[in-house]
Formats: sequence, C-alpha cells, structure tokens
Amino acid sequence: MNNEELELLLLRNAQKISSQKSFAKEIGFSVGKINYVLNALIDKGLIKVERFLHAKNKRQYSYILTEEGMNEKVSLMKKFITRKKAEYEELQRDLEKM
Repeated sequence: MNNEELELLLLRNAQKISSQKSFAKEIGFSVGKINYVLNALIDKGLIKVERFLHAKNKRQYSYILTEEGMNEKVSLMKKFITRKKAEYEELQRDLEKM
C-alpha cells in the first residue's frame, strides 16, 4: 500500500478512529506511520482534531474530515478506482491471451 492509498484509508475512516494505536493494529501499520500520515493530513487542513475535554482519557481525540478533506477523499477515490480498473482490464487481456 502506497502513501496515497494510506491517506485515502485515513480519510475514509477518520471519524471512526478511536486511537492511532488500535487503528494501526487493525490495518497492519506501525503507530509511527499512522501518526506521520495523519499529521500530514492535519497540516494540509484535510482533517481537524478535537480533544474530548470531558473524557477520562485526555489523550483521546476526535478526527473530523474538513470540506477540503472531503474533496481530497473524492479525488483519491477516483484515482484509486481508475488505477484498479486499469489493472483489471490488463488482467482480462492477459487471460484472453491464455
């Protein structure tokens, strides 16, 4: 999985992320990699972070997709679908040759 696909995965699941550690374990990446890409998305203004002020665990955050984040998510999804469609068509051509 390249960085663009990881960004798409984070954008698609931003609001479901309860902790970076659990998300990293769920998708099979290191916490450091998730943190790095997530911070890059935050710096780009694609994701907004809010703390749960009244929660017992003060380190817990809420990740919210911004309007720019939604637009980027759509753009990355289109690229992903185009790439996967091209791969599928290439595999179909290979099968036809056999």
